[in-house]
Amino acid sequence: MSLRVAVQMDPMESINIAGDSSFALMLSAQERGHKVWHYDVATIGYDCGRITAWAAPVTVQRVEGDHFTKGELRKIDLGEDVDIILMRQDPPFHLGYISSALLLDRLKGQTLVSNDPREVINAPEKMYVLDYARFMPPTLIARKLEDVQEFQKKHGAVVVKPLHGNGGKAIFKVDADGTNLSALVEVFNQTWPEPHMVQPFLPDVAKGDKRIVLVDGEFAGAINRKPGEGEFRSNLAQGGYAEAADLTAEEEEICAAMGPDLKAKGLVFVGIDVIGGKWLTEINVTSPTGIVAIDEFNGTDTPGKIWDALEVRYALLHIN
Repeated sequence: MSLRVAVQMDPMESINIAGDSSFALMLSAQERGHKVWHYDVATIGYDCGRITAWAAPVTVQRVEGDHFTKGELRKIDLGEDVDIILMRQDPPFHLGYISSALLLDRLKGQTLVSNDPREVINAPEKMYVLDYARFMPPTLIARKLEDVQEFQKKHGAVVVKPLHGNGGKAIFKVDADGTNLSALVEVFNQTWPEPHMVQPFLPDVAKGDKRIVLVDGEFAGAINRKPGEGEFRSNLAQGGYAEAADLTAEEEEICAAMGPDLKAKGLVFVGIDVIGGKWLTEINVTSPTGIVAIDEFNGTDTPGKIWDALEVRYALLHIN
């Protein structure tokens, strides 16, 4: 079954092919005989009932500096010219992200969009995780300085981060004495209109922050991301490094609790973050990463698992 696949993502020129999950998905699609298109989210439009985008056919290869060939850019109908869309542009999750997802949601019943755009809107990383608060460390979401100070005095050293941040950016640790907490909250309040997330600093982060990938609600693999020298953030984009990882009993319980929900919501490719083998901190549904490193350590084919799930969903869409 050859499918027409459009990938909504950042410019092809800017990706790091050594670890980019979107690139791995494109390679896998191509190997299955699917025709792959690329388009920038900024080109999506609504034209008298049609959802359109300016897209170009692409051929990809794992050759550094020569990793893609792009055909002629043209306006396509995402409902008529495409079978599956991968919504893979990087966060942050903002009004532009929401607007494009609402347009893609109008393709329901025509084109399969993954992850499901309506559910992506309902599941920003640091908000959706609150549905599973029983697995989280103590958490405060607030803007008012007095609320943050009260939480910090109770818990000692804390981590403050933007509610819709990504990639480990703008995450700050405040020591137990609370030095600079008020100044930090002032800067956060000036920079972001939404409240901010505050959690106790978990010393176990030194042992790693585990990225666990679920495909259609099923565990597909994991890596342990450890902070680089002089850092407490373990994100690979912030100098962290990866090592092989298995699941603890607590992590298996987390996956089992959320797996059926993810499948029912059409959240096919999801990455969750767990610290200390038990503390759930994020559920990543907008543009999850980590599958290349997971496959390198485990000898698995996570892009293949994702395409297996998408092809089944596509077949069911057109049976119904």
